[in-house]
Order: sequence, then structure tokens, then C-alpha cells
Amino acid sequence: MHERGLTVPDRGERENLATFLARAIRLDEAVVVRLRQRGEDMLEAWATTGFDALAARVVSGQVAPADTTAAGDALLRALTEATGAHVDPGFSMDSAWQGALPPVEGFVHVDDVPARVLVELAQQGVAVAKDFGSSQGPPASLLAQEVLTVDGAGEQVAVSMRTVFALAAMGFIPHAGAAPLALDADLARIDADETVRIRVTRGWLRLDARFGSVFARRGGSLPLTVI
Repeated sequence: MHERGLTVPDRGERENLATFLARAIRLDEAVVVRLRQRGEDMLEAWATTGFDALAARVVSGQVAPADTTAAGDALLRALTEATGAHVDPGFSMDSAWQGALPPVEGFVHVDDVPARVLVELAQQGVAVAKDFGSSQGPPASLLAQEVLTVDGAGEQVAVSMRTVFALAAMGFIPHAGAAPLALDADLARIDADETVRIRVTRGWLRLDARFGSVFARRGGSLPLTVI
């Protein structure tokens, strides 16, 4: 392992990470990505989404240092050009990410929600944003709207539109055909048995889909600043 670098031996996993980065860059061209080692052979990739929510994906590999931040565009370019397991993440961007990540453990399982329901909510939100949004994006009132409430494990959890948007925009729910936020996407193409798991801690809401997770602070915006 190099002094500073990313090692992802499996080509498919490099492609998975590249897909995650491409979607994060689509939401923010200047996105920075935080890589954190998780155990001996797995790492987490984190990115802001522009919706006051964090997106994360776990892939097999190693990163050194064990918690490092890189420019999303430089890392994607390095992954695309890589011919082997080692990838140069580029210059350190650690100072650009200030704030703690969600905890690794302690999340309580509240409920599982059909993925179709969340994609349909996202599509409805896109339709509203198209009519009432501006060049700055969807109206703040729409993003803050609580569009789903679930109960379980002694918890009642509200899910906001901003979190639903983040999950759909990152492509974490398997689908075929049109993009999940396209108004003409066919919901029937999403497997009826595909679910999104909702978990919480006292301070964080977590939505786990097949291809990644979205995290948001409960009752407030993210306690971080990306400079």
C-alpha cells in the first residue's frame, strides 16, 4: 500500500465507486469525497448531495490514510484511467471537509418501505419543483416537507423530501429504463419486492437502498461545512 493512495483490486468495485462519484459530481461539480477505512478490506465513500444529506457507498478496498478526502473529479478521473488496483486520489482535500460523519453503529431498524413508494414521491417532488422552482433549484419549502412517516422499534420517524431526492438522485434504487427522477420513469420496472430500510439513531436518519445509503440529521441540517 502506498503512503497515500487508494487500492481497489476488483475492477467491478472500481466501476461501482466511479459510478458513485459520477452521480455525486452531477449534483455538485466541485464535490469533495471522503474515504474512510472500514475494517481490513472495506472502505466507505462519502459525498454531500446538495440536499442537506450525505450519500455513502461501501466498496472493497483500502485507503491510506485511513480517513482522507479528495476532489471528486480528480478521483473519478484517476479511477477511469487506472489500469490496476492502485489509484492515486490526488491532492489531499481534508481541510475542505469539516464535521463528523454519522456513527458506524447504534442505528435502530424502524421499518422497510417499498422502493417504488420513495421513487414515486421523488417524481411528485420533481413535478412540483418544475412548476414552482427557480434557477437555484427546488423551493426550500418543498425540500423541508415531510412526505413519509414510519413507525417501529418505539420510534416515529419523518422522512423529508430532501432525503428522498438525495436517495433517488444518487441512483441507489435499482431501476430499468429512464432515470429515477424522470417524470416518465415506469415505476413498474422497479421490483415490487425491492425495499429501502429506514434506521435511526438519536441524531441521524439513515435510508439504506441496494446501491448505497443516505444520511440526514434528525431535526436539523448537516453539522458540516464543505469549503
